[in-house]
Amino acid sequence: MQQKMNQKTVFIILAIFFVSINLRPAVTSVGPLLATISEALQVSSTQISLLTAIPVFCMGLFAPLAVPLQKNLGYKWSIALLLVLIGVATVARIAFSSYSALLFTSFLAGFAIAIISPMMNAYIKEKFPKKMEPVIGVYSFAIGFGAMLSSGITSIIYKRFDDNWALALGIWGFLAVIALASWLTAVDSGKGIVAQSNSTVAVRNPWKDKLAWAILIYFGIQTSLFFSLTTWLVSIAEEQGMSLLTAGSVLTLMTFVQLVGNIIIPSMINRYPNRIVWLHSLVVMGLVGSVFFFIDATWAIWMGTIIYGVVLSGLFPIGLMLPLDEARNHEEANEWSSMVLSGGFMMSAILPLLIGIVFDWTGEHFMTKLIFVILFLFMSVSIFVMQKLKKSV
Repeated sequence: MQQKMNQKTVFIILAIFFVSINLRPAVTSVGPLLATISEALQVSSTQISLLTAIPVFCMGLFAPLAVPLQKNLGYKWSIALLLVLIGVATVARIAFSSYSALLFTSFLAGFAIAIISPMMNAYIKEKFPKKMEPVIGVYSFAIGFGAMLSSGITSIIYKRFDDNWALALGIWGFLAVIALASWLTAVDSGKGIVAQSNSTVAVRNPWKDKLAWAILIYFGIQTSLFFSLTTWLVSIAEEQGMSLLTAGSVLTLMTFVQLVGNIIIPSMINRYPNRIVWLHSLVVMGLVGSVFFFIDATWAIWMGTIIYGVVLSGLFPIGLMLPLDEARNHEEANEWSSMVLSGGFMMSAILPLLIGIVFDWTGEHFMTKLIFVILFLFMSVSIFVMQKLKKSV
């Protein structure tokens, strides 16, 4: 019996892994081909950056729908339907490659990702209450793995298939097929779980809680950094004289380092659980890494990228854990995660677009690098506010 339970747990974790791989490629596959798509469709950097800004904004705008959808359909069928939407929207880019079609598919993918993210967060809290950190690590690892695959291999697919950028973007939709099969096989209907999760403890409204707002602002800043890097790091590296393939390797390196860190750091946090100390340390490391981007040398880009990868590998999973730490029951976990991811992703949609506007205006990435430094400084302030509010709670 115990062996059967353990086997089922392994299959559920694998299902979480395969689903989570699908939560970034629709966005991160665009970054390596920004200049190519911009030239092919004759649109500006500002317009092309909307291909990442729109899905990220949707991740925030529609995240609150996770709560009612999960209550009506349960985890199993909600996530299954959303996976289908991600797959169809992404594959459609192969056949429909106009600028308006890319915007529409970006919207559809962002809508689905928006709802899956907080729902998966709450599912992990509910299913693995005593092993949340390691499973969050797997979740973060899978998201990073999907980002690494799409950012690293998209340009290779583009070159291999006669410079077909539409195919290079759309091929990532087939990942949803594997995820759908795994999820439907491993996960039971969530209806029973929902019925059993009723608690006598009143669910606090996170929108009226100062600590929830502080967590939201922190999450928004760190996610802004991630999406700005995945959108513009290749362009920054090209400005330093690298070819498209080499510049794509820089982004691949960052996501690979982040990938490894997404497993190691949550496991370390499980042993040394002080989230605030971890956050302060990572921000200082990020500021050090930012210095390397201002050095006009190829080696400095690689060094700064490695440091950023380590920093991001800690900032994101901690951001997922913070609302779950404060949640007193499963309903609160869903509500708080939805609120934090909703506001955080809406914030992070603005920055890649802003960088595109500034880059069109200045023609160089000096201001982009300066924006990264400012983000770390604002992040530090949000962490100090969280620290103060946690002590007063």
